[in-house]
Amino acid sequence: MPTLRETILAALHARLSALPATALRGEVLPERVSTEGLLILRDGEPGEPEVTLSPLRYHYQHRAEIEAVVQGTDRDTAFDTLTASIGAALAADRTLGGLCDWVEAEAPRPVDLPVEGAASLKAAVIPVVLHYSTADPLA
Repeated sequence: MPTLRETILAALHARLSALPATALRGEVLPERVSTEGLLILRDGEPGEPEVTLSPLRYHYQHRAEIEAVVQGTDRDTAFDTLTASIGAALAADRTLGGLCDWVEAEAPRPVDLPVEGAASLKAAVIPVVLHYSTADPLA
């Protein structure tokens, strides 16, 4: 049976997979980026939990990351469309079906990356904070 952490990350990946961009999890950057863009979900760090007693609960602010990448002649518009679609997908259900207390993305910091012999990439890492609680940090 998967842990709550894995269930939440899988739900986040499923939410990203519903977008027109290609959504991967934990993969390396492929050689080609589709015209709709590419999203790579990184599991990130759960961080140090706050602990409450009676009942024992571990409260996490898990920082996952979404790498958003677009390529082509109109990178700025494509990137803006891609990041807006991520925001809309997360805002549609801030609890990922009740798995989290709250899901919140932070603003991206885009960079242009030159590619030898091809159109440049525009990419950013978008931190996503997943707030959840569990009775066992390993479950």
